[in-house]
Amino acid sequence: MHPDILFEDTYLIAAYKPEGWLVHRSGIDPREDKILLQYLRDLVGCHLYPIHRLDKPTSGVIIFGKSGEIAAQVQAQLESEKSVKKYIAVCRGYCPEEGVIDHPLPPVADFKHQRKRPKADLPRQPAITLYRRLATIELPYSVDRYPTSRYSFVEIQLKTGRRHQIRRHFKHISHPLIGCPKYGKSVHNRFFAEQFGCSRLLLHALQLQLDHPVTGKRLNLIAPPRGPFSSLIQAFGWQIPE
Repeated sequence: MHPDILFEDTYLIAAYKPEGWLVHRSGIDPREDKILLQYLRDLVGCHLYPIHRLDKPTSGVIIFGKSGEIAAQVQAQLESEKSVKKYIAVCRGYCPEEGVIDHPLPPVADFKHQRKRPKADLPRQPAITLYRRLATIELPYSVDRYPTSRYSFVEIQLKTGRRHQIRRHFKHISHPLIGCPKYGKSVHNRFFAEQFGCSRLLLHALQLQLDHPVTGKRLNLIAPPRGPFSSLIQAFGWQIPE
């Protein structure tokens, strides 16, 4: 899959980021050549400025500015209550019907010099995630220690934007996301890969709402998941929220 442009004007460009693509080059993964920023820059023929990010294994809606000033304005809005950032995900077990995860998180240690630092020395940052359960499924497979396996389809709204926030928060409430190698459970990840041909992280940025920084018009950017995630939703009889 390749990225698609969802919206473009003189000031902004929004796109669909497939899973497996980096938003921009990073020393964390220096060999990756699927770089969204470079791909879009070459496509539209102008310099682009990152506003927010999606992790490499996460797909969905992302937006860039065509100037540093516009990017800064939109970034400030995304960090405020004016914007709406919604995701969908699949987690292990039947999670509560709805809830708020208010659990401060320390910075993610990506580099060796960060990992050597004691965790107690890393200051925790406020992190708030809202969620509601959309659907559930019980499968007749003994994946873990139970005779059947249960999973939840969840809509998530971010109130803060910490690194790996959704994945870390759902691990915190004992409902880790499927397909996450770092915060999930390998036995469930392997089951979805072998049984359903879905080895990706089941987390997708579904919707982004914000006010246009110049015109003031409300932008409602929506892109449903594609590929294996979309096939899985259909196979389970689930409905993506409108």
